[in-house]
Amino acid sequence: MTPHISIQGALLFIMLSLLLSRTLCQVVAEVNLRACPTYASAFRAFTTSSPICGEASDSASVVTYSQLKTMLANRNIQLFDVRNPDEYQAGRIADAVNIPLGTLEESLKLSPERFQQKFAVRAPGKDDDNIVFHCRSGKRSSQALDIARQLGFSRARHYKGGYSEWEEKEGK
Repeated sequence: MTPHISIQGALLFIMLSLLLSRTLCQVVAEVNLRACPTYASAFRAFTTSSPICGEASDSASVVTYSQLKTMLANRNIQLFDVRNPDEYQAGRIADAVNIPLGTLEESLKLSPERFQQKFAVRAPGKDDDNIVFHCRSGKRSSQALDIARQLGFSRARHYKGGYSEWEEKEGK
């Protein structure tokens, strides 16, 4: 007689396996980051990306156009534009600081003093809840959010609509 496994049991097993393997990957990535920082970036990108590639999975991670407008009006935002410098020069959201995605990780690792010297703004704190990344369409800002979260900026968010939506809604 062969053992019978219900479909629900099999699904539960698969779901738990996926959850545990993702957690294991995050632990391995963190250990790898401390032990070998040169290779950690590539390993982390492979093992700890969001469930849907290039998109943050948590809706609390996303800032809408109206939320962004309010944050800007209240001057309660640290807005980082992760597009390339030429894109930034061609058009930008007021008060955004340009930190291209390729340099974001090293920039966020700078001392507060060095960050302020380099970007002429206060360095973001790991517990700050007003850190927002944006790009053209949301893909790079989602990647920036993943990088920031891995570095401990757990309350950071991204503007999914990006500069494209901003430009459209602002009528520019």
